Amino acid sequence: MVTKNTTVTQSSQRCYTQIVIILILNHPLPRILAIDYGLKRTGLAVTDPLKIIATGLTTVESKQLISFLKNYFSKEEVELIIIGEPKNLDDTDTHATPLVKKIIKELQKNFPLIPVQTVDERFTSKMASRAMIEMGLKKKQRQNKALKDEIAATIMLQEYLQQFS
Repeated sequence: MVTKNTTVTQSSQRCYTQIVIILILNHPLPRILAIDYGLKRTGLAVTDPLKIIATGLTTVESKQLISFLKNYFSKEEVELIIIGEPKNLDDTDTHATPLVKKIIKELQKNFPLIPVQTVDERFTSKMASRAMIEMGLKKKQRQNKALKDEIAATIMLQEYLQQFS
């Protein structure tokens, strides 16, 4: 049995939901972008506008990253860039750490208004491989390194989001 108060409450909730949707469509909320940077390829992931879910965006050639991001940032508002920091198990730098530090400087130079934060990327590639198996991808599909990089960036971003939920 629906009472008058229940109807008013449901109507208020629908109205509130419609207002939120209109606000999001007219004033997109800034996203967080994650970067899994590598010598050849870079996996990218972004949050949804409410910063609840991380989704793979794409994989780009590393030498095309800044150009890709300039184009992306012209269409989407991003409030934070997180980038995986490669470290050994004993917290020492890996062979890839200088590459990441160099691209961080490039990001800061090209996008000075967007903060760049490093996050631990240890095990994200291994977790991406495991996720590909769990998704039921065939062996040939699992050999797609670009997809693995994109999934690694997504895992990194989702872990970042979980710290604040």
